[in-house]
Amino acid sequence: MLKTGIFLFSNDLRLEDNPALTLACREMDKLICLYCPSQPSTKNRIRGPSKLSTHRLHFLHQSLQTLDQNLHSQQQYLLVREQPLLDAVAELITLHDVTHVYRSRNAGWYENHEWNTLVSRYPGIMFQQKHSHTLFTEDELPFELNGLPTSFSKFRRLIEPAMISSPTSRPPSIPPSPLLEVTSEFLKTNIDVKNPFIFEGGENAGRQHLNNYFSQNLASSYKLTRNGLDGMDYSTKFSPWLSNGCLSVRSVTARLREYEKDIESNDSTYWIYFELLWREYYQWYAHKHQSALFTFKGISASNPKTSFYPQRYQKWCHGNTPFPIINALMNQLNTTGYMSNRGRQLVASCFVHELNLDWRYGAAFMESQLIDYDIASNWGNWQYLAGVGADPRGHRKFDLDKQQSIYDPNGAFTNQWRGNEYNPTLDSVDASDWPIQGVEKNNQL
Repeated sequence: MLKTGIFLFSNDLRLEDNPALTLACREMDKLICLYCPSQPSTKNRIRGPSKLSTHRLHFLHQSLQTLDQNLHSQQQYLLVREQPLLDAVAELITLHDVTHVYRSRNAGWYENHEWNTLVSRYPGIMFQQKHSHTLFTEDELPFELNGLPTSFSKFRRLIEPAMISSPTSRPPSIPPSPLLEVTSEFLKTNIDVKNPFIFEGGENAGRQHLNNYFSQNLASSYKLTRNGLDGMDYSTKFSPWLSNGCLSVRSVTARLREYEKDIESNDSTYWIYFELLWREYYQWYAHKHQSALFTFKGISASNPKTSFYPQRYQKWCHGNTPFPIINALMNQLNTTGYMSNRGRQLVASCFVHELNLDWRYGAAFMESQLIDYDIASNWGNWQYLAGVGADPRGHRKFDLDKQQSIYDPNGAFTNQWRGNEYNPTLDSVDASDWPIQGVEKNNQL
């Protein structure tokens, strides 16, 4: 009997170092390669898949086009269905006598809920998943998942000595699809980006960037430059391709080790690995805490003392706060779909501490905007800054004037991104939308 499988691409948009895809290729006679864009949720404003910004959608679109092209090189193609994943899979199971379904494991609660729903609906079908988004598999962790350390420092001390498996090659061959090839309208759609940034989506572009970065010896000075605010060379910029799975984190680490062996090993090269371990921690943090990643109180014992002020939120989103450095960073994000790590910490601190806003709305906005959005890193870091996550010291509040004097002392970044163009009035209404006395009703956002 022929075995027909579905491979569900999600956060693993690549052929190389994709263990679940390799397994499917080894076991199946026929294989359907499927991708379903996330459907925005109307049930929960805080945590369903968010509507993607043009920049994020453009990078994703390029990544899927490249994946489709790479599949074509092995006589396969990517089927993109713009419908709920559960509906798409149900239709394919019925039409093609599917016996197996595969995917890479995902840290997201929503994504796991969909997977578990499929597993429960089809007890006669074999469902298999493999880790591809982390340095380690769950079995390789030196602790049980429920025993994940409560802080990154404890995690790092335990995990740092562990051996990392080498990345694997792409499957030598991929079973043919049982479907007649139909080019997806989604893949043919031209997404107009008025201000395209310098990132090109896809596995091929990711591999090229990885090689370019290490060929320029930039890794040797990473620790000294990593807090920059603008440009390509101050940090590694691996995150857009890591977040979509165009690159595997094991491939990045393997290339880093080659650099340390052949060129130089110093504090800066170690710090790249240190940052990859931070990313690793948040992946397992999300796997462990699941829906608690999106709750107001996070993993803490009590709710934070913040609220939601619609006008303040809009000012923050549109770079119109009383804080020039924040305005510049938000204008940069809205224009390019990208923001530096230092910038993300500053805008999150402002959101929570200066504007007294519910952190979840800031995290959700970033989810929709960032081309390098990663569910675990985004929501985990926002919890960290809001004092409801993995931080033994509680709230992280940054002195914005001091931060601007350190990282933008001459105001070049702030001027470039129009940070000084703002309305100095923060509120014209109170939390109940009542006009504040002395503030004109027509005050603009």
